[in-house]
Amino acid sequence: MARVKANGIEIEYETAGNKSDPALLLVMGLGAQMTIWPDSLFQGLAKAGFYVIRFDNRDTGLSTDFGAAGLPNIPGAIQKLMSGQKVEAPYYLKDMAADAIGLLDALGIDRANMVGASMGGMIVQIVAAEYAARTRSMVSIYSTSGRYGLPTGKPEALAMLSAAPEGPTREDKIKHGIKLRNVIGSPGYPTPEAEMRAFVEKNVDRRWYPEGSARQYLAVIASGERVELLKTVKVPTLVLHGEADPLLPVECGRDVAALVPGAKIETFPGWGHDFPPGMVPTVIDRITSFCKGK
Repeated sequence: MARVKANGIEIEYETAGNKSDPALLLVMGLGAQMTIWPDSLFQGLAKAGFYVIRFDNRDTGLSTDFGAAGLPNIPGAIQKLMSGQKVEAPYYLKDMAADAIGLLDALGIDRANMVGASMGGMIVQIVAAEYAARTRSMVSIYSTSGRYGLPTGKPEALAMLSAAPEGPTREDKIKHGIKLRNVIGSPGYPTPEAEMRAFVEKNVDRRWYPEGSARQYLAVIASGERVELLKTVKVPTLVLHGEADPLLPVECGRDVAALVPGAKIETFPGWGHDFPPGMVPTVIDRITSFCKGK
């Protein structure tokens, strides 16, 4: 792993594959370090013929954090939003989109296939609309347009966004991480218990930083919906979404596909809001066939 200065911050990143292959940028979701992209997916896309880049978003993992901004008042921000008031934040999704482009600049990459999951999907939607010349194609995975009135996630899944571990120990954090992944995970593709624990341990030990997640959540709230923006997207777009997603229901993905002119969509029974081992080969196949065709 390495680090570069980009867009006024430091970004931790990792690459796989040959630099001569088409670039593919992986953008992760809320509070999720780049290591939430499974290694099998990261390396699998490189073997499929891409120069793959994954990175820690600002306020996550080993990239620059915004601790000086303090902890946000999320309930207060939601209340403001519901009453039509403007929500202020230390940064917005457009800043995170600029981070992604800044990383490509630092690596000397002109254009890339933009692949984003969840909040990362929101970020690549902005990139595709506002940095079209830098975007070969967009793949938006279990994400949303943010349109008001779309179905919301299951209460137990939404509650996990602000839930805290039962205590301060490493084991408390690991148990909390396992619970989160079980709540948002894929009922049709269960992950073996030992594999799940090892995955959570790796990410807890790399960095545990819930304050950053809270500020990213504020950025999502403050950035509003992308309905009109998505209508302006001209790049080839693929939407992938699980039909069993408990956090962002499949209707959210269908809305993205309906808004982007010419977008393709594929939904999968039993897939939730994660990348279980059983879904990874399918995701690699769909991304590869779509992005290679452009």
